[in-house]
Amino acid sequence: MGGSRVLFVLLSLFAVGAGVTAAMQLGDDAQSSTTEQSADKPVSRPVPVPAAPIAGKFSVTIRKPSGPPRVVTTLKDVHGSSVTVACSTCHTTRPPNHQNKTVKTLDEFHSGMAFSHGTVSCLSCHNPNDYDSLQLADGSRVDFTDVMTLCGQCHGPQMKDYEHGVHGGLNGYWDLTRGPQQKNNCVDCHNPHAPQFPKMQPTFKPKDRFLEKARSEH
Repeated sequence: MGGSRVLFVLLSLFAVGAGVTAAMQLGDDAQSSTTEQSADKPVSRPVPVPAAPIAGKFSVTIRKPSGPPRVVTTLKDVHGSSVTVACSTCHTTRPPNHQNKTVKTLDEFHSGMAFSHGTVSCLSCHNPNDYDSLQLADGSRVDFTDVMTLCGQCHGPQMKDYEHGVHGGLNGYWDLTRGPQQKNNCVDCHNPHAPQFPKMQPTFKPKDRFLEKARSEH
């Protein structure tokens, strides 16, 4: 009886050992197979897919002045054309007068100019250090071609409306994916020395389709 128990224990140990050996061998084979497969065919990783291209938009062109204005004189050149001079031609020969705030104080040039622009003076916008340019309230120089920068520092609400397309003349497309857009400059419509438009009465009364419909229902 005792010998049978010993034999049974020995057989069990042998079976367990054989199973462990087989399992280890199987694991080695599986690892070897995986390594070989990885070497031949690298494991694929997710490749980032590029986002769909954004539809191209056409440009927005803002009209700009050609440059500093030139004053037309009564003189004629050899071809009979009126001689024009730059602002700096005269203003560099005399010191700036900060007291010039109305047309009445202009004793020589620009005497016939219309001026009605709030409480600002000539040198609120014109640069006394370079009369062929403009200046901001902080003294920063601004080219005449960038006059909208000067206008926008005081006329903020109008500039905001302009940027959203509800102020100022506009030609072209609202939807920039369909075509380009061209916008007027402030001075294309407004006289910078007297920018306010006179009050106007529409020739034809606008037709209110909603009001007419309400009247027809009563």
